[in-house]
Amino acid sequence: MLTRSLTWVTAHDGARLVGFVNVAWDGGVHAFLLDTTVHPDWQRRGVGTRLVREAVRAARAHAEVEWLHVDFEAHLTAFYGTCGFTGTSAGLLRL
Repeated sequence: MLTRSLTWVTAHDGARLVGFVNVAWDGGVHAFLLDTTVHPDWQRRGVGTRLVREAVRAARAHAEVEWLHVDFEAHLTAFYGTCGFTGTSAGLLRL
């Protein structure tokens, strides 16, 4: 999975991994946030927001990337909104 990544961002408490987000890339102008996760003991402390903002910063550093996409469940709308994402129309097909 990580071989298809533009980058990934991690958060640590000492040697313990407490957060992760992967920035996947299609090799063109689109990148995608995947697997944003924060350990339950570290949630609601700003760790997730910092992970996403660092992922955005890293994606912006690649001039060829023009769009950063993220799919999320409805209860995460406010979270991603505070990170600068806006809603779009999109299609989804369950395989």
